[in-house]
Amino acid sequence: MDLNLLVAFDALMAERSVTKAGIRIGRTQPAMSAALTRLRTLLKDELFIRGPAGLQPTARALDLAEPLGRALAEIQRTLEFTQGFDPMTSQASFTLGLSDHPTFVVLPRLLEFLRDSALGVSLQVKHFNARDDATTLLDAGEVDVAIGVPPSSTGRILTKPLFEERFVCVMSKDHPSAVTPLTIERFLALDHLLVSPENERFGHVDAALARQGLKRRLALTLPNMYAAPLLVARSDMIATLMSGVVEASGHGGDLVRHDPPLDLDPITFVMSWHRRNDTHPAQRWFRDSIASQWGA
Repeated sequence: MDLNLLVAFDALMAERSVTKAGIRIGRTQPAMSAALTRLRTLLKDELFIRGPAGLQPTARALDLAEPLGRALAEIQRTLEFTQGFDPMTSQASFTLGLSDHPTFVVLPRLLEFLRDSALGVSLQVKHFNARDDATTLLDAGEVDVAIGVPPSSTGRILTKPLFEERFVCVMSKDHPSAVTPLTIERFLALDHLLVSPENERFGHVDAALARQGLKRRLALTLPNMYAAPLLVARSDMIATLMSGVVEASGHGGDLVRHDPPLDLDPITFVMSWHRRNDTHPAQRWFRDSIASQWGA
């Protein structure tokens, strides 16, 4: 199999057009058509069928797309490896995996830094929810760095703490208990909103309460933490949220904050990367650039 045919296949999957695929990889339209003919012969499948929206991949093409794309990306990273990295002249592209909160906290600072220090460097962002989604993305080579809560411990995934977020309890300014001291008894008497990106009905607060033999009533569980402040502001519910989420949500002025009436450790957000990228100069520069925004 000629490796150039795999490059042509990857371009056809991305563009769904022989002409656009040729432009993408610097080939003429006849050359791309010839490459597609050879691919069809070698793989014994039509691979792409003409449709109203361009070329439509067959089931065989869809089966091949992900593993071949991943292999080509790995080859490209290997061939681009150098012993030095100059951010001022580099045209490198990095892919950053972010969970909800780091998107609001990390991305503005990082974009400002890249604008001032590495104009040629481009950035792609992929979102993830569950903590171990970061490991999946790193293992697959789909992201260079992921930022979120610490993933489950694995020897191949390295981490570095970036920042912490403390918890606050919030309720609407119009809530009957808004100005009343928040005792544990009053806390348990209220209806609670739980944010759970992993769709579980048992969070940090529930674990802390369980250690005291206590339990709260969950009125609402949702996966999106940035929807929580608005929902609390327009209801009689109480939510225990990260302070930074309240600030960044734009609804902090509609809420009253209280310290939680129980001990809750702050949440640490970490930068994670795969061990195979640990010594790569460009990857190391990218990680150092992120960490420098927090003095980490």
